[in-house]
Amino acid sequence: MAEFGNRRTAPPQSKTAPPPARACGWAITSGGTTHAGHDVWPTNSCFLDARGLLGLCVMARLLNMLANAFPLWVLSCSTLALFWPEWFSWFRGPMIVWGLAVIMLGMGVTLTVDDFKRVLRTPWSVFAGFAAQYTIMPLLGFLVARLLHLETPFAVGLILVGCCPGGTASNVVTYIARANVPLSVLMTMCSTFGAVFMTPILTKWLAGTYVPVDAAGLLWSTVQVVLLPLVVGLALHHGFPRLVKAVLPVAPLISVLTIALICASIVGQNRDAVLRSGGKMLLGVFLLHAGGFALGHAFGRLICFNTTDRRTLSIEVGMQNSGLGTVLAQRHFPDPLTAVPCAISATFHSIIGSILAGVWRLRAPRGDAGGGLNQEPL
Repeated sequence: MAEFGNRRTAPPQSKTAPPPARACGWAITSGGTTHAGHDVWPTNSCFLDARGLLGLCVMARLLNMLANAFPLWVLSCSTLALFWPEWFSWFRGPMIVWGLAVIMLGMGVTLTVDDFKRVLRTPWSVFAGFAAQYTIMPLLGFLVARLLHLETPFAVGLILVGCCPGGTASNVVTYIARANVPLSVLMTMCSTFGAVFMTPILTKWLAGTYVPVDAAGLLWSTVQVVLLPLVVGLALHHGFPRLVKAVLPVAPLISVLTIALICASIVGQNRDAVLRSGGKMLLGVFLLHAGGFALGHAFGRLICFNTTDRRTLSIEVGMQNSGLGTVLAQRHFPDPLTAVPCAISATFHSIIGSILAGVWRLRAPRGDAGGGLNQEPL
């Protein structure tokens, strides 16, 4: 307060003082990465009134809820494609490639340089996830295809999806399961970057027993649809942070709808083949992912992960980047049926992962305090 004669007057308010802020809680996935925290919105009249702020909070939660319904989107669209294939079959060719690039770009904008530094601080856990991803799933895909005597295109497609990196939905499933989200994010990031070399090499080795595989072509395609969008997204995150913050709330839903459209398109284009030979092929895809979840959990127990990290590893191994498998199948294998197991894969791993997340969410582990062995049964 300042005093002038007998009058007390308040000092003038600064016109440049920052406006008060309020926070809106959120937890979203973007390009496979789950974030939990608060968005801060300015609330002065130049930006938003109270009703506008409430509307933004409601919108953020609605977008988050719609994105978390990923399994329902994929299952619904794929089922509709069996009855009305023309609704989805128009989405094909270059549009599928660009669709996957958009998904990977969405993941890229959530990455920071600090994410790569965190890998160096937890190298053992991340390496274990990387090793499990590229040993359990490729070999399991090959064994299931052999045991079920799948037709050649279905066998190659099953092996191809087994050789893909962790799925972009694994992080949100990890979040729902109350498992280790930061570890899941790091595992997804590392397996995705590793896919540039691991997916072509493993596909050449395992699927090459069925058909000729152009490993160099697979490598170049993986660079185009995985590495380049991730690098561009990382650059956007650091170069245009305000733009990225504005896009993040809607990015997860765009990714979810795009992958659902890709899967439904493949199912619609190959409707007759799916209905004719679907029984054995569907069993093969189910066994691949069910086995991935089970063996990922068992591997975590073997290397003395605690309960939370075992669940994280199980989800990461069991859920594949089916969109990448679909694009590679369409681009590098002449038989269109090769892409069908990749499209069906998204439905199975989403449903199995969601069921496990619901069960594990109700069975919170007791006594997890970081790494190490935990004696709980699950």
